[in-house]
Amino acid sequence: MAAKKNNQSNSVKDINYYKKKFWRIFAYSLLGVLAFFLFASWGLFGSMPSFEDLENPDSNLATEIISSDGVVIGKYFKTNRSQLKYSDLPKNLVDALVATEDARFYEHSGIDGRGTLRAAFSLGTNGGASTITQQLAKQLFHRGGSSFLPFRIVQKIKEWIIAIRLERQYTKNEILAMYCNVYDFGNYAVGVSSAAQTYFSKDPKDLTIDESAILVGMFNNSSLYNPLRNPVGVKNRRDVVLGQMVKAKMITKSQKEKYQALPIALKFKLESHREGTATYFREYLRDYMKKWVAENKKPDGTDYDIYKDGLKIYTTIDSRMQLHAEEAVSEHMKNLQEQFFIEMKTNKNAPFLNITQAETDRIIMQAMKNSTRWALMKEMDKSDEDIIASFKVKTKMRVFTWKGERDTVMTPLDSIRYFKHFLQSGLMAMEPQTGNIKAWVGGINYKYFQYDHVGQGARQVGSTFKPFVYATAIEQLNMSPCDSILDGPFMIHKGRHNVTADWEPRNSDNRYRGMVTLKQGLANSINTVSAKLIDRTGPEAVVELTHKLGVKTEIPAQPSIALGAVDITVEDMVAAYSTFANQGVYVKPQFLSRIENKSGEVIYEPIPESHDVLNKDIAFAVIKLLEGVTETGSGARLRTEGGGSGDNRWTGYPYMFRNPIAGKTGTTQNQSDGWFMGMVPNLVTGVWVGCEDRSARFKSLTYGQGATAALPIWGYFMKLCYADPGLQVSKSEFERPANLSIKVDCYSRPAVVKDTTQTDQNTDEFEL
Repeated sequence: MAAKKNNQSNSVKDINYYKKKFWRIFAYSLLGVLAFFLFASWGLFGSMPSFEDLENPDSNLATEIISSDGVVIGKYFKTNRSQLKYSDLPKNLVDALVATEDARFYEHSGIDGRGTLRAAFSLGTNGGASTITQQLAKQLFHRGGSSFLPFRIVQKIKEWIIAIRLERQYTKNEILAMYCNVYDFGNYAVGVSSAAQTYFSKDPKDLTIDESAILVGMFNNSSLYNPLRNPVGVKNRRDVVLGQMVKAKMITKSQKEKYQALPIALKFKLESHREGTATYFREYLRDYMKKWVAENKKPDGTDYDIYKDGLKIYTTIDSRMQLHAEEAVSEHMKNLQEQFFIEMKTNKNAPFLNITQAETDRIIMQAMKNSTRWALMKEMDKSDEDIIASFKVKTKMRVFTWKGERDTVMTPLDSIRYFKHFLQSGLMAMEPQTGNIKAWVGGINYKYFQYDHVGQGARQVGSTFKPFVYATAIEQLNMSPCDSILDGPFMIHKGRHNVTADWEPRNSDNRYRGMVTLKQGLANSINTVSAKLIDRTGPEAVVELTHKLGVKTEIPAQPSIALGAVDITVEDMVAAYSTFANQGVYVKPQFLSRIENKSGEVIYEPIPESHDVLNKDIAFAVIKLLEGVTETGSGARLRTEGGGSGDNRWTGYPYMFRNPIAGKTGTTQNQSDGWFMGMVPNLVTGVWVGCEDRSARFKSLTYGQGATAALPIWGYFMKLCYADPGLQVSKSEFERPANLSIKVDCYSRPAVVKDTTQTDQNTDEFEL
């Protein structure tokens, strides 16, 4: 009996012993886990985000370029990611994401206990345990993972800690928005905003349910479920997402069946700085921003980074007008290019005309030295002889054509000649009252031709310079558009106005019209009239006025400038002409409205620059002169419908404009440059057309003159603008100053017609 009691006592002792041991082990384990969490939160197992990091996670956001009508026309990025607010997300995408990735998202505080236990007991075979908040934590602060189990455990614990902190710091909606902003969808698209644009060419708010399901399916594994590479897998994954939405009662079974029947319909568009809308303008803006960040610092003194700071650059460009301008340039240039290729078929030195072999060799050699091939081979320490020899070896390449890119085989030397054939163009449109630039087309294709013919390339302006001469004459000599002048032989003799030899200008058609008004002189672009006017005012006065009009080019004080022997950019020409439309007040062209940081705070707002140049009466008199160009002069085809020589290359003709238009054509010597400057009261547009090299040109005025090369772009552009009522481009009269002191209505001729200028003296054949 004593033995039995002793056994019972030992049994009780053993149970108490194991109980104590269990609770000791449990306590130590709990303390160990708590210590593990505590040490992890202190960063002993690797850095953890601070409070400031959680407030401002490293966003690596793309800078967005936004048009005046609210459209994102481009981005600067290393990672193509745009920030969205929760309100910007479509409800169907949020529903699909929660139903698929984290059904209890709105119930937990960062960690789903039930899901974690399920995953632990099933060893991960019955679904993962990561909540959306944990996935966000991983994306923001802990990308990647280790294959070593202990490290993976540490990483998971750190994710739990960060997830809990995120839940304390942000609302559920903010967490959803952040997760949608950071996920990498492949093809350089990070975040739902970029993914929607890349895969469907639309804003997130416009995504349909099946499109949202495709993107949500990619959250699982964007490499595996890439719509371009794995359409079958993507379709299956989309259907899984739709099934989860049915399970969560977010859509009906019939809706699911309808969407499952749809094919994977993509509208893929890889976002690139070389493609898309306003490519030349975006590159011009990039150069500007490089200077801006050097002069404007963050509050903490560090530099802004346009590639990751998520700035929003609000521009004056109107996306609708920009698209109209690009269409006008594209349609006319491919039409005109066809004619150029036809003319060059019989030219053994195409595309160059009337130049020596030595001059041709110089052009080709310069092109070789400017090429990427030359630069790369120089870095490889190749000799000039070896590099030149490589230009004569046939190779596979992709070239530009107006019917799309084409793969071909040719020597790099032949490709230089091929690309020299292409006519280029520059167009800029601006509001004269504000200086706001509304459209900017610097060339025909930025990917292949990166020289900007709006802000970068100054070209000879021809007769579009003449209004500056007429404006000087009206201001200094008190002349009016109705004053008469003799169109006849004229010479400025050696020594006068610093000319070094007798200068006798001739008209482009080699005939004289006798007595004409100033309005007729400009309408018909009569060279002798411009020469006589600059002889009376002196070239210095014309140069001074032209600089006041905003032209930055250095202009020689020579009489020949009256016929346009001056290189000026399209940007400066548009600004100068805008001064006439703005009642004599020059407004500096403006392409920025404001710059905001990623939080929406305005960090820069430019101050408009303007100054008075001419009084209102003189400016209006010049406008009336320029209206004559489109009424009876070289721009009259804007109003006619009868056609003429080469009318098959007047793209968009007949234009049939009936509203007041002030304009001027310009054609330089040998048809190297064609211009048209066109104005209505609230929009001034300048267009230039020509080849990269001035020796590559049309053989005659039929196609080389500004009225054929450049004017059709303006006409096509304006037709598109007028057909777009939201743009509100004016068809009204130019505002007439009260108590106008200058006679501008020349309907009655004086009884005695006399030359109101002095007789005396030239130019070149710069015309039209």
